[in-house]
Amino acid sequence: MTGTTPASGGLDARRRKLLFRCWHRGMRELDLVMGRFADSAIAGLTDDDLAVLERLLDVPDRELLAWVTGEDEVPPEHDTALFRRLRDFNRSGQGAQAAAKAAGHGAR
Repeated sequence: MTGTTPASGGLDARRRKLLFRCWHRGMRELDLVMGRFADSAIAGLTDDDLAVLERLLDVPDRELLAWVTGEDEVPPEHDTALFRRLRDFNRSGQGAQAAAKAAGHGAR
């Protein structure tokens, strides 16, 4: 499951690339959090939002996952409106349930 096939139709090249990168982070839990968020939001992101997402994708997996889950504090340079949307998306259950399933814990 990549999640990118239905969501990438009609997107420009930059958005398709970001969508692919969100689904292929390396750590399955983060793939699901980032990928599902990207599926739901990528079409409506502004150029500034896309730039923020590109910067987030450069953050190491464990570090980014710790920020998303609230395990670690988010550095001010990454504590953006887009990051908060991603974090809130995860906390709403859409991303969190997917991450729990990938980790073998089942949806709680």
